[in-house]
Amino acid sequence: MIAFIQTSTPVVDSFPVALTPIHGKPILAWQLESLARNGIGNVLIAHDKNDRRVPEFVGDGKKYGLSVRYIEEGNLGTCGAFYYAVKTIKEDFLFLEGDVLLDIDFERLLKFHRKAGAAITALARPSVHTDAENILIRDPKNKALHVLAKNEPREIFFENLTPAGIYAVSRDLLLTFQGMGRPVKMDIEEDLFLPSVYADAAYVCVTSEYVRRYREEDKEELEEAVASGVMNARNLSRPQKAVFLDRDGVLNVFGDYVVHPDILTLKEDAAPALKRLNQSPYIALCVTNQPIVAMGKTTLGTLKEVHNKLEDLLAEKGAFLDGLYCCPHFPPQGNPQEIPELSIECDCRKPKIGMLLQAKKDWKLDLSACWFVGDTLQDVQTGINAGCRTILITTGDPNPAKKCPDAKPDFTVETLEEAASIILKDGK
Repeated sequence: MIAFIQTSTPVVDSFPVALTPIHGKPILAWQLESLARNGIGNVLIAHDKNDRRVPEFVGDGKKYGLSVRYIEEGNLGTCGAFYYAVKTIKEDFLFLEGDVLLDIDFERLLKFHRKAGAAITALARPSVHTDAENILIRDPKNKALHVLAKNEPREIFFENLTPAGIYAVSRDLLLTFQGMGRPVKMDIEEDLFLPSVYADAAYVCVTSEYVRRYREEDKEELEEAVASGVMNARNLSRPQKAVFLDRDGVLNVFGDYVVHPDILTLKEDAAPALKRLNQSPYIALCVTNQPIVAMGKTTLGTLKEVHNKLEDLLAEKGAFLDGLYCCPHFPPQGNPQEIPELSIECDCRKPKIGMLLQAKKDWKLDLSACWFVGDTLQDVQTGINAGCRTILITTGDPNPAKKCPDAKPDFTVETLEEAASIILKDGK
Protein backbone atom coordinates (compact mmCIF):
# COMPACT_ATOMS: atom_id res chain seq x y z
CA MET A 1 0.00 0.00 0.00
CA ILE A 2 1.14 3.51 -0.80
CA ALA A 3 0.24 6.90 0.66
CA PHE A 4 0.41 10.23 -1.15
CA ILE A 5 1.02 13.32 1.02
CA GLN A 6 0.51 16.82 -0.35
CA THR A 7 2.86 19.31 1.38
CA SER A 8 2.89 22.08 -1.25
CA THR A 9 -0.34 23.43 0.22
CA PRO A 10 -1.27 25.01 2.52
CA VAL A 11 1.58 27.46 3.07
CA VAL A 12 1.62 30.29 5.60
CA ASP A 13 4.14 33.10 5.04
CA SER A 14 6.04 30.86 2.59
CA PHE A 15 6.34 28.11 5.22
CA PRO A 16 4.79 24.66 4.59
CA VAL A 17 2.18 24.01 7.27
CA ALA A 18 3.22 20.33 7.09
CA LEU A 19 6.45 21.31 8.85
CA THR A 20 4.72 23.20 11.67
CA PRO A 21 5.88 21.67 14.96
CA ILE A 22 3.31 20.21 17.35
CA HIS A 23 4.73 19.08 20.69
CA GLY A 24 8.23 19.29 19.28
CA LYS A 25 7.58 17.41 16.06
CA PRO A 26 6.32 18.59 12.62
CA ILE A 27 2.81 17.59 11.56
CA LEU A 28 4.35 15.67 8.66
CA ALA A 29 6.39 13.56 11.08
CA TRP A 30 3.25 12.61 13.02
CA GLN A 31 1.64 11.56 9.72
CA LEU A 32 4.62 9.45 8.67
CA GLU A 33 4.80 7.72 12.05
CA SER A 34 1.10 6.88 11.92
CA LEU A 35 1.47 5.45 8.41
CA ALA A 36 4.43 3.34 9.51
CA ARG A 37 2.48 1.94 12.49
CA ASN A 38 -0.24 0.89 10.06
CA GLY A 39 2.23 -1.05 7.94
CA ILE A 40 2.05 1.36 5.00
CA GLY A 41 5.65 1.32 3.87
CA ASN A 42 5.66 3.41 0.67
CA VAL A 43 5.04 7.14 0.65
CA LEU A 44 4.97 9.66 -2.20
CA ILE A 45 5.32 13.28 -1.12
CA ALA A 46 4.46 16.25 -3.33
CA HIS A 47 6.38 19.43 -2.52
CA ASP A 48 7.04 22.84 -4.04
CA LYS A 49 9.78 22.53 -6.65
CA ASN A 50 11.28 25.78 -5.36
CA ASP A 51 11.35 24.66 -1.72
CA ARG A 52 13.57 21.79 -0.57
CA ARG A 53 12.72 21.94 3.14
CA VAL A 54 10.36 18.94 3.10
CA PRO A 55 12.70 16.46 1.34
CA GLU A 56 15.63 17.74 3.41
CA PHE A 57 13.67 17.01 6.60
CA VAL A 58 12.26 13.59 5.63
CA GLY A 59 15.08 12.26 3.47
CA ASP A 60 14.55 8.76 2.10
CA GLY A 61 12.18 7.91 4.95
CA LYS A 62 14.33 5.19 6.53
CA LYS A 63 14.29 6.92 9.93
CA TYR A 64 10.51 6.29 9.93
CA GLY A 65 10.79 2.77 8.57
CA LEU A 66 9.41 3.97 5.23
CA SER A 67 10.45 4.28 1.62
CA VAL A 68 9.78 7.87 0.54
CA ARG A 69 9.84 9.33 -2.96
CA TYR A 70 9.05 12.85 -4.13
CA ILE A 71 7.12 14.78 -6.76
CA GLU A 72 8.24 18.33 -7.46
CA GLU A 73 5.38 20.54 -8.57
CA GLY A 74 4.29 24.10 -9.05
CA ASN A 75 1.06 25.64 -7.84
CA LEU A 76 -1.25 22.68 -8.57
CA GLY A 77 -3.59 22.79 -5.56
CA THR A 78 -4.31 19.80 -3.35
CA CYS A 79 -4.50 17.14 -6.06
CA GLY A 80 -3.13 18.56 -9.34
CA ALA A 81 0.06 16.58 -8.71
CA PHE A 82 -1.93 13.36 -9.22
CA TYR A 83 -1.06 13.92 -12.88
CA TYR A 84 2.51 12.90 -12.06
CA ALA A 85 1.51 10.16 -9.60
CA VAL A 86 -0.12 8.00 -12.29
CA LYS A 87 3.30 6.74 -13.32
CA THR A 88 4.17 5.69 -9.77
CA ILE A 89 0.95 4.50 -8.10
CA LYS A 90 -0.40 1.20 -9.44
CA GLU A 91 -3.09 0.44 -6.83
CA ASP A 92 -5.68 2.08 -4.59
CA PHE A 93 -3.93 4.55 -2.30
CA LEU A 94 -4.29 6.88 0.65
CA PHE A 95 -4.18 10.65 0.22
CA LEU A 96 -3.27 12.98 3.09
CA GLU A 97 -3.34 16.75 3.09
CA GLY A 98 -0.18 18.04 4.75
CA ASP A 99 -1.85 20.22 7.41
CA VAL A 100 -3.66 17.39 9.23
CA LEU A 101 -2.50 16.25 12.66
CA LEU A 102 -3.56 12.66 13.21
CA ASP A 103 -3.10 9.21 14.63
CA ILE A 104 -5.67 6.96 12.97
CA ASP A 105 -6.44 3.41 11.91
CA PHE A 106 -5.79 3.68 8.18
CA GLU A 107 -6.72 0.03 7.65
CA ARG A 108 -10.27 0.79 8.85
CA LEU A 109 -10.60 3.48 6.17
CA LEU A 110 -9.21 1.19 3.48
CA LYS A 111 -11.54 -1.69 4.44
CA PHE A 112 -14.53 0.65 4.29
CA HIS A 113 -13.41 1.99 0.90
CA ARG A 114 -12.97 -1.45 -0.62
CA LYS A 115 -16.24 -2.82 0.77
CA ALA A 116 -18.15 0.17 -0.64
CA GLY A 117 -16.51 -0.24 -4.05
CA ALA A 118 -15.95 3.52 -4.02
CA ALA A 119 -13.98 5.61 -6.46
CA ILE A 120 -13.06 7.87 -3.55
CA THR A 121 -13.84 7.78 0.17
CA ALA A 122 -13.52 10.81 2.43
CA LEU A 123 -12.64 10.33 6.06
CA ALA A 124 -15.07 12.60 7.91
CA ARG A 125 -15.57 13.89 11.42
CA PRO A 126 -17.58 16.50 13.28
CA SER A 127 -15.97 19.92 13.59
CA VAL A 128 -16.35 23.11 15.59
CA HIS A 129 -15.44 25.12 12.48
CA THR A 130 -18.46 24.19 10.36
CA ASP A 131 -18.84 27.77 9.13
CA ALA A 132 -15.35 27.59 7.59
CA GLU A 133 -15.46 24.03 6.20
CA ASN A 134 -17.43 22.14 3.59
CA ILE A 135 -20.29 19.99 4.87
CA LEU A 136 -20.68 16.39 3.68
CA ILE A 137 -24.21 15.11 3.16
CA ARG A 138 -24.66 11.33 3.12
CA ASP A 139 -27.39 8.71 2.92
CA PRO A 140 -27.97 6.03 5.61
CA LYS A 141 -25.46 3.73 3.86
CA ASN A 142 -22.76 6.44 3.88
CA LYS A 143 -22.89 7.19 0.17
CA ALA A 144 -22.05 10.86 -0.34
CA LEU A 145 -25.02 12.81 -1.72
CA HIS A 146 -23.64 16.33 -1.83
CA VAL A 147 -20.82 18.58 -0.70
CA LEU A 148 -22.15 21.83 0.69
CA ALA A 149 -19.42 24.41 0.11
CA LYS A 150 -18.49 26.67 3.00
CA ASN A 151 -19.57 29.71 1.00
CA GLU A 152 -23.02 28.28 0.10
CA PRO A 153 -26.06 29.64 1.96
CA ARG A 154 -27.18 27.35 4.81
CA GLU A 155 -30.83 28.10 5.35
CA ILE A 156 -31.52 24.76 7.06
CA PHE A 157 -29.59 22.66 9.56
CA PHE A 158 -27.16 19.98 8.41
CA GLU A 159 -25.40 17.10 10.10
CA ASN A 160 -22.06 18.19 11.55
CA LEU A 161 -19.86 16.20 9.20
CA THR A 162 -16.82 17.70 7.49
CA PRO A 163 -13.92 16.32 5.39
CA ALA A 164 -10.91 15.46 7.52
CA GLY A 165 -8.35 15.93 4.73
CA ILE A 166 -7.75 12.16 4.40
CA TYR A 167 -9.02 10.06 1.49
CA ALA A 168 -8.87 6.56 0.07
CA VAL A 169 -8.64 6.84 -3.72
CA SER A 170 -9.10 4.11 -6.32
CA ARG A 171 -6.52 3.46 -9.00
CA ASP A 172 -9.27 3.80 -11.63
CA LEU A 173 -9.98 7.36 -10.51
CA LEU A 174 -6.30 8.19 -10.65
CA LEU A 175 -6.17 6.95 -14.24
CA THR A 176 -8.48 9.79 -15.29
CA PHE A 177 -5.44 12.07 -14.94
CA GLN A 178 -3.54 10.05 -17.56
CA GLY A 179 -5.25 11.60 -20.56
CA MET A 180 -5.09 15.21 -19.41
CA GLY A 181 -2.04 16.11 -21.50
CA ARG A 182 -0.66 18.48 -18.88
CA PRO A 183 -1.13 19.09 -15.16
CA VAL A 184 -3.67 21.68 -14.02
CA LYS A 185 -4.46 23.15 -10.63
CA MET A 186 -7.13 21.05 -8.89
CA ASP A 187 -8.81 20.81 -5.50
CA ILE A 188 -9.57 17.32 -4.20
CA GLU A 189 -12.93 18.27 -2.70
CA GLU A 190 -14.24 20.37 -5.58
CA ASP A 191 -12.60 18.69 -8.58
CA LEU A 192 -12.34 15.05 -7.56
CA PHE A 193 -14.69 14.20 -4.70
CA LEU A 194 -17.69 16.26 -5.84
CA PRO A 195 -17.74 14.89 -9.44
CA SER A 196 -17.52 11.40 -7.92
CA VAL A 197 -20.58 12.26 -5.81
CA TYR A 198 -22.48 13.07 -9.01
CA ALA A 199 -21.33 9.72 -10.42
CA ASP A 200 -22.63 7.86 -7.30
CA ALA A 201 -19.08 6.71 -6.59
CA ALA A 202 -18.11 8.74 -3.50
CA TYR A 203 -18.49 7.55 0.10
CA VAL A 204 -18.02 8.91 3.59
CA CYS A 205 -16.21 7.02 6.36
CA VAL A 206 -16.99 8.65 9.71
CA THR A 207 -14.40 8.57 12.48
CA SER A 208 -14.16 9.56 16.14
CA GLU A 209 -10.36 9.57 15.94
CA TYR A 210 -8.19 12.59 16.62
CA VAL A 211 -7.69 14.10 13.17
CA ARG A 212 -7.52 17.89 13.02
CA ARG A 213 -6.55 20.45 10.39
CA TYR A 214 -3.99 22.87 11.73
CA ARG A 215 -5.28 26.31 12.71
CA GLU A 216 -3.14 28.77 14.58
CA GLU A 217 -5.97 29.49 17.03
CA ASP A 218 -6.22 25.77 17.86
CA LYS A 219 -2.50 25.13 18.35
CA GLU A 220 -2.70 24.96 22.14
CA GLU A 221 -5.43 22.32 21.92
CA LEU A 222 -3.39 20.28 19.42
CA GLU A 223 -0.34 20.45 21.68
CA GLU A 224 -2.40 19.26 24.65
CA ALA A 225 -3.98 16.40 22.67
CA VAL A 226 -0.54 15.04 21.86
CA ALA A 227 1.02 15.68 25.27
CA SER A 228 -1.88 14.12 27.19
CA GLY A 229 -2.03 11.02 25.00
CA VAL A 230 -5.56 11.80 23.75
CA MET A 231 -4.52 11.69 20.09
CA ASN A 232 -2.97 8.26 20.53
CA ALA A 233 -5.82 6.91 22.68
CA ARG A 234 -8.48 7.79 20.11
CA ASN A 235 -6.99 5.54 17.42
CA LEU A 236 -9.74 3.06 16.49
CA SER A 237 -7.31 0.17 16.26
CA ARG A 238 -7.48 0.22 20.07
CA PRO A 239 -10.45 -0.46 22.41
CA GLN A 240 -12.36 2.77 23.04
CA LYS A 241 -14.43 4.23 25.85
CA ALA A 242 -17.46 6.47 25.48
CA VAL A 243 -19.85 8.65 27.42
CA PHE A 244 -23.43 7.83 26.43
CA LEU A 245 -25.70 10.86 26.82
CA ASP A 246 -29.47 10.97 26.89
CA ARG A 247 -30.86 13.84 24.84
CA ASP A 248 -33.93 15.47 26.42
CA GLY A 249 -33.07 16.91 29.83
CA VAL A 250 -29.34 16.34 29.40
CA LEU A 251 -28.36 18.11 26.17
CA ASN A 252 -31.52 20.08 25.46
CA VAL A 253 -34.07 21.59 27.84
CA PHE A 254 -36.66 19.07 29.00
CA GLY A 255 -40.22 19.95 28.02
CA ASP A 256 -42.86 19.02 25.50
CA TYR A 257 -42.14 16.52 22.73
CA VAL A 258 -39.56 18.03 20.37
CA VAL A 259 -41.56 17.44 17.20
CA HIS A 260 -39.91 20.29 15.27
CA PRO A 261 -36.48 21.98 15.33
CA ASP A 262 -38.01 25.24 16.56
CA ILE A 263 -38.89 23.57 19.88
CA LEU A 264 -35.35 22.45 20.71
CA THR A 265 -33.37 24.62 23.14
CA LEU A 266 -29.84 23.73 24.20
CA LYS A 267 -29.15 23.51 27.94
CA GLU A 268 -26.63 26.13 29.05
CA ASP A 269 -24.14 23.64 30.47
CA ALA A 270 -24.36 21.13 27.60
CA ALA A 271 -21.75 22.60 25.23
CA PRO A 272 -19.10 23.47 27.87
CA ALA A 273 -19.33 19.97 29.37
CA LEU A 274 -19.33 18.29 25.99
CA LYS A 275 -16.33 20.33 24.89
CA ARG A 276 -14.36 18.93 27.82
CA LEU A 277 -15.31 15.40 26.80
CA ASN A 278 -14.32 16.15 23.19
CA GLN A 279 -10.82 17.00 24.42
CA SER A 280 -10.55 13.75 26.37
CA PRO A 281 -10.14 10.10 25.32
CA TYR A 282 -13.92 9.62 25.68
CA ILE A 283 -16.13 9.39 22.59
CA ALA A 284 -19.35 11.41 23.09
CA LEU A 285 -22.48 9.60 21.91
CA CYS A 286 -26.11 10.66 22.25
CA VAL A 287 -28.55 7.77 22.81
CA THR A 288 -32.21 8.73 22.74
CA ASN A 289 -35.68 7.16 22.67
CA GLN A 290 -37.95 9.11 20.33
CA PRO A 291 -41.31 7.29 20.29
CA ILE A 292 -42.95 10.39 18.81
CA VAL A 293 -42.09 9.01 15.36
CA ALA A 294 -43.94 5.73 15.93
CA MET A 295 -46.80 7.71 17.50
CA GLY A 296 -47.16 9.75 14.31
CA LYS A 297 -46.41 13.05 16.05
CA THR A 298 -43.43 13.76 13.77
CA THR A 299 -41.51 12.10 10.94
CA LEU A 300 -38.06 10.57 10.68
CA GLY A 301 -37.11 13.42 8.33
CA THR A 302 -38.17 16.11 10.79
CA LEU A 303 -36.46 14.28 13.64
CA LYS A 304 -33.27 14.35 11.57
CA GLU A 305 -33.65 18.12 11.26
CA VAL A 306 -34.02 18.35 15.05
CA HIS A 307 -30.78 16.45 15.53
CA ASN A 308 -29.03 18.53 12.88
CA LYS A 309 -30.05 21.66 14.81
CA LEU A 310 -28.70 20.12 18.03
CA GLU A 311 -25.36 19.48 16.35
CA ASP A 312 -25.31 22.97 14.85
CA LEU A 313 -25.99 24.66 18.18
CA LEU A 314 -23.26 22.63 19.85
CA ALA A 315 -20.76 23.46 17.09
CA GLU A 316 -21.48 27.18 17.49
CA LYS A 317 -20.31 26.82 21.09
CA GLY A 318 -17.23 24.73 20.28
CA ALA A 319 -18.55 21.22 20.98
CA PHE A 320 -19.76 18.18 19.06
CA LEU A 321 -21.19 14.68 19.29
CA ASP A 322 -19.17 11.85 17.77
CA GLY A 323 -22.39 9.97 17.04
CA LEU A 324 -26.13 9.95 17.68
CA TYR A 325 -28.29 6.85 18.08
CA CYS A 326 -32.06 7.07 18.04
CA CYS A 327 -34.85 4.56 18.65
CA PRO A 328 -38.03 5.71 16.83
CA HIS A 329 -40.11 2.71 18.00
CA PHE A 330 -42.91 2.31 20.52
CA PRO A 331 -45.08 -0.68 21.42
CA PRO A 332 -48.44 -0.63 19.60
CA GLN A 333 -51.18 1.28 21.45
CA GLY A 334 -54.02 1.03 18.97
CA ASN A 335 -53.86 4.73 18.11
CA PRO A 336 -54.95 5.51 14.53
CA GLN A 337 -51.99 7.91 14.13
CA GLU A 338 -49.45 5.16 14.80
CA ILE A 339 -46.94 4.22 12.13
CA PRO A 340 -47.38 0.42 11.87
CA GLU A 341 -43.82 -0.45 10.85
CA LEU A 342 -42.45 1.52 13.82
CA SER A 343 -45.06 0.52 16.40
CA ILE A 344 -43.25 -2.62 17.50
CA GLU A 345 -41.47 -4.26 20.40
CA CYS A 346 -37.82 -3.58 19.51
CA ASP A 347 -34.39 -4.34 20.91
CA CYS A 348 -33.19 -0.74 20.89
CA ARG A 349 -35.67 1.13 23.08
CA LYS A 350 -34.04 1.99 26.42
CA PRO A 351 -33.61 0.34 28.90
CA LYS A 352 -32.80 -2.32 26.30
CA ILE A 353 -29.27 -1.92 25.02
CA GLY A 354 -29.55 -2.37 21.26
CA MET A 355 -28.31 1.15 20.53
CA LEU A 356 -25.34 0.68 22.85
CA LEU A 357 -24.45 -2.63 21.23
CA GLN A 358 -24.51 -0.96 17.82
CA ALA A 359 -22.25 1.78 19.17
CA LYS A 360 -19.92 -0.88 20.57
CA LYS A 361 -19.62 -2.36 17.09
CA ASP A 362 -19.21 1.02 15.38
CA TRP A 363 -16.54 2.38 17.71
CA LYS A 364 -14.84 -0.72 19.15
CA LEU A 365 -16.07 0.13 22.64
CA ASP A 366 -15.22 -1.54 25.91
CA LEU A 367 -18.62 -1.04 27.58
CA SER A 368 -17.17 -1.68 31.04
CA ALA A 369 -15.05 1.47 30.56
CA CYS A 370 -18.03 3.57 29.42
CA TRP A 371 -20.43 5.86 31.27
CA PHE A 372 -24.14 6.50 30.80
CA VAL A 373 -25.43 9.95 31.76
CA GLY A 374 -29.18 10.49 31.83
CA ASP A 375 -31.97 12.31 33.63
CA THR A 376 -34.14 9.27 34.44
CA LEU A 377 -33.70 5.96 36.21
CA GLN A 378 -34.62 4.35 32.89
CA ASP A 379 -31.36 5.80 31.54
CA VAL A 380 -29.53 4.54 34.62
CA GLN A 381 -30.95 1.06 34.11
CA THR A 382 -29.84 1.15 30.48
CA GLY A 383 -26.28 1.83 31.58
CA ILE A 384 -26.46 -0.90 34.21
CA ASN A 385 -27.80 -3.38 31.65
CA ALA A 386 -24.82 -2.64 29.39
CA GLY A 387 -22.24 -2.87 32.17
CA CYS A 388 -21.49 0.88 32.20
CA ARG A 389 -21.08 3.19 35.16
CA THR A 390 -23.95 5.63 35.51
CA ILE A 391 -24.70 9.22 36.47
CA LEU A 392 -28.18 10.66 37.09
CA ILE A 393 -28.76 14.36 36.35
CA THR A 394 -31.53 15.89 38.46
CA THR A 395 -32.29 19.00 36.38
CA GLY A 396 -34.05 17.24 33.51
CA ASP A 397 -37.17 15.08 33.74
CA PRO A 398 -39.20 16.19 36.79
CA ASN A 399 -40.33 12.58 37.33
CA PRO A 400 -37.12 10.56 36.86
CA ALA A 401 -38.34 7.44 38.69
CA LYS A 402 -41.53 6.76 36.72
CA LYS A 403 -39.77 3.82 35.03
CA CYS A 404 -37.14 1.48 36.50
CA PRO A 405 -37.59 2.93 40.04
CA ASP A 406 -35.16 0.43 41.58
CA ALA A 407 -32.20 1.45 39.41
CA LYS A 408 -29.39 2.99 41.44
CA PRO A 409 -26.88 5.35 39.76
CA ASP A 410 -23.22 5.42 40.73
CA PHE A 411 -23.45 9.21 41.07
CA THR A 412 -26.24 11.81 41.24
CA VAL A 413 -25.52 15.41 40.15
CA GLU A 414 -27.38 18.50 39.04
CA THR A 415 -25.57 19.32 35.80
CA LEU A 416 -23.74 17.75 32.89
CA GLU A 417 -20.68 19.80 33.85
CA GLU A 418 -20.58 18.03 37.22
CA ALA A 419 -20.97 14.70 35.45
CA ALA A 420 -18.10 15.52 33.11
CA SER A 421 -15.89 16.41 36.08
CA ILE A 422 -16.58 13.03 37.73
CA ILE A 423 -15.88 11.14 34.50
CA LEU A 424 -12.69 13.00 33.67
CA LYS A 425 -11.38 12.79 37.24
CA ASP A 426 -11.94 9.02 37.13
CA GLY A 427 -10.13 8.84 33.79
CA LYS A 428 -7.06 10.43 35.33
